[in-house]
Amino acid sequence: MLTLPDMPWNRWPGMDRLLRALGAQEGDTRVVGGAVRDTLLDLSVADVDLATRLTPDAVIARVKGAGLKAVPTGLQHGTITAVIDGRPVEVTTLRRDVETDGRHATVAFTDDWRADASRRDFTINALYADPGSGEVHDYFDGEADIAARRIRFIGDPLRRIAEDHLRILRFFRFHARFGSGPPDPAGLAACAARANDLMALSRERIADELLKLLALPRPAPTVRIMADAGLLKPVLPEIWSEGVSSLEALTDAEE
Repeated sequence: MLTLPDMPWNRWPGMDRLLRALGAQEGDTRVVGGAVRDTLLDLSVADVDLATRLTPDAVIARVKGAGLKAVPTGLQHGTITAVIDGRPVEVTTLRRDVETDGRHATVAFTDDWRADASRRDFTINALYADPGSGEVHDYFDGEADIAARRIRFIGDPLRRIAEDHLRILRFFRFHARFGSGPPDPAGLAACAARANDLMALSRERIADELLKLLALPRPAPTVRIMADAGLLKPVLPEIWSEGVSSLEALTDAEE
């Protein structure tokens, strides 16, 4: 059984009160996603997301009952933001996809942890942790992928991309941040095959994701992989081989 070595976010002011209110001790609520991933990687955790079997209405009632602020930031998707000591913590009811179109998803609430995990993008982001014991619930071998520094789609990469086209760019951003060595072959092939799907996204969403990638310490090698796979042409046709080489030279000069 894998357990988190330490959970410093458990000591944030107000976190214990929030977790008690949401029934974490009874197994109703777990920490999910980036906080679990980054803790396993011994990285600092700035944000904590919670997943819960409770309905959004129940979350609001319990958070307010604990004397904390509850903001319905994404009620249609089951997300409530609880505010503890001025810090936002997103609490989302377990979900399953009913319908997707590559940009938006219609969801239904569930109490099935695996079903919630199966709708996420990458295995390393589908890890859940019991905030009391630190026990990690890993449904798709995400811990092994973290150890291997490998970004891998959950299930069929083509299906994951069809659900949300932005996952193409997220695949490369996460590879640049957490990956080591060549990208996962199945993921890379799927992204290359569905590159034109990016044209269905707004320029704002594409720009936001690309800027996050370029802000990382070593983006150039990943940008080169994207260019070689034809991923930049649909969104940045002005980037050609010389442009990527210039980015690589600039990155090398900054080191």
